[in-house]
Amino acid sequence: METIRKVRQAHFREGKSIREITRELNIARNTVRNIIRSGVTDLVYERNDQPRPKLGSFIERLSELLKEDSVKPVRHRKSAQILFEQLQREGYEGGYDAVRRYVGTWKREDGTAVVKAFIPLEYEPGDAFQFDWSYEQLLLGGVQTEVKIAQFRLCHSRKPFCVAYTRETLEMVLDAHTRAFEFYGGVCRRGIYDNLKAVVTKVLMGKDRVFNRRFQNLASYYLFDLVACTPAAGWEKGQVENQVGVVRKRFFAKRRTFADLDELNEWLADECRHHAATTKHPELKDKTVEQVFAEEKPKLLPLPVSPFDGYQESVARVSPQLLISFDRNRYSVNAMTVGKTVQVRAYADRIIVVMNGITVAVHKRHFGRDKVIYDPWHYLAVLEKKPGALRNGAPFRQWELPESISEVRTLLEERPDGDRQFVGILTVVGRYGLESVASACTQAIADKTVSSDVILAIVSKQHDEPKPEPVQVSAQLPLLTLIPRADCRRYDRLMKGGVYGTA
Repeated sequence: METIRKVRQAHFREGKSIREITRELNIARNTVRNIIRSGVTDLVYERNDQPRPKLGSFIERLSELLKEDSVKPVRHRKSAQILFEQLQREGYEGGYDAVRRYVGTWKREDGTAVVKAFIPLEYEPGDAFQFDWSYEQLLLGGVQTEVKIAQFRLCHSRKPFCVAYTRETLEMVLDAHTRAFEFYGGVCRRGIYDNLKAVVTKVLMGKDRVFNRRFQNLASYYLFDLVACTPAAGWEKGQVENQVGVVRKRFFAKRRTFADLDELNEWLADECRHHAATTKHPELKDKTVEQVFAEEKPKLLPLPVSPFDGYQESVARVSPQLLISFDRNRYSVNAMTVGKTVQVRAYADRIIVVMNGITVAVHKRHFGRDKVIYDPWHYLAVLEKKPGALRNGAPFRQWELPESISEVRTLLEERPDGDRQFVGILTVVGRYGLESVASACTQAIADKTVSSDVILAIVSKQHDEPKPEPVQVSAQLPLLTLIPRADCRRYDRLMKGGVYGTA
């Protein structure tokens, strides 16, 4: 365009001839003549004939394959890459670009090119939210980790919420919803999802789905409807799909470093609040996202009194070592469950083991593999019968006890029956509490009278023995007609062979 401008100015403004312009600008005379006579201000080169030296002999075969595909459903048609690989197997030695250009031209001329059009959607306040997962790379605890980020977006106000996990299993989905509803302070009437394996058990015709039972419990508890998108139709939840890109570009534009998931999730919540407070609403441009959310919040459904108990339950059998297997790790349980079947309730951050409605173990959840997580108190009943295991037992190697109790353990280890005495001290922890036993150990160490008898005596003096529960007398028991009296003379008469009497 710059050259055309110079040619036109030289001829029409300065009056120069074609020969002078050709000599000064060093371009062909015919080009100068065409510019002057046509009056154009822009020239675009268009190739009229596209040479295909290597594809030429395969054009007929390629056209035949495209005709076969044109009568098939869109999802069953071959891509240009697949057609290219098929021609290669038949002897084609050219490149992929030639095949791709020909396929595009053929589809445009034939009218089979798929053109997607979309309809803008509009949602009422409190009507719906959208949910999706995204993946980000960051340093978590000094280790390169791929975290899974659960992303929520309110369809009317566009307010985002993000929370990170190391898995995307059902219990993580349940926990993410509970956190999101607490963050928003309410619940929309509908939730829009794609066909997550953790949420959708079976995809039926149309919009019908079989949802996971526990996920249906969550929806029933918070009173919102479940809506599933058409498979491979991400535009049906386009807002959260767009949010995934925004979060990646704005929140994770640089490599982030966090000590643990708690620090990461606290940072994500703050970033979501800041984004909502500083970003203009795409439709109500005179307001921020946070301002529109403030108007939408009264339209949300109120939260229940307590959050949903979001766990995924499975069954496990307790081994003779008082261990259960869950998620490639092993966890200890109470000795009362040995050899029995228990229910394992897996939360996003903890494991709770239940038997007959009684909690027999609570552990922080570990996401590695081949780990054994012990709670030494689970083995106390076994330790009473086998006190010698205290020295080399795996659960007791890194037992974190109060300093005074640990010192008593060290002092008793030098005695022949020291293990048994120390186990006797531990058995009263359940009755009096760890702090009381530690206080008694401190007093015994100060008095230089360390022994189980002394420590138990100190503890019992500090606490009144609980009163026994009254005996419930059954109406079916016979009533005493002769009330016994404390009289030793009756025993003497009995020994002499006399008749039993009351006097």
